[in-house]
Amino acid sequence: MTEQRSLILADYFEPDPYVRFQNADRALNAAIVRAEISRSFEEYLQIFDEFYADDIEVTSETAEEPIRGKTTLRSLLLNFLVPLHIMAEVGGVSISIQERAIAGDAVGETHSAWVLKLVGASGKTCTVTWRTFRRWNGSSVVHERHYDQQQSGGPLTFDDFKFDRAEPVTGLRGPS
Repeated sequence: MTEQRSLILADYFEPDPYVRFQNADRALNAAIVRAEISRSFEEYLQIFDEFYADDIEVTSETAEEPIRGKTTLRSLLLNFLVPLHIMAEVGGVSISIQERAIAGDAVGETHSAWVLKLVGASGKTCTVTWRTFRRWNGSSVVHERHYDQQQSGGPLTFDDFKFDRAEPVTGLRGPS
């Protein structure tokens, strides 16, 4: 009697590692682009929880020190998302985000270019662009670097928002 053994590689049913990380990055970026800040900032927090490792490290050209840990980064993310949500929901600002993948050849590393566009109720536009480098471990981002940030158009001011303000009533006399 002959004994037959078969060798089945664990990764046989999964795409190669390069493709796996590219697919994870595409899924993350698509989720970010699909989320609507005017509807809710919580969508972004759910995306963050799903795709980022507990020991995430984020760096940028402008920060002196890396930001480490999901809890710390979550706090900074809220400080960014909540004002955007209020500007969109209450202030009438149109906010859109676009992403474009940048080709790379390292396994476990991805690159993308981003455009964040804010259009005030007044029509004034502020556009911020940057690039992102991510290092992946499995299905989680363990390092993210933001670089090449540029801004066109000035920051939006109070005059660029559409708040429902009560107009002063003229012709009424106060108590005498």
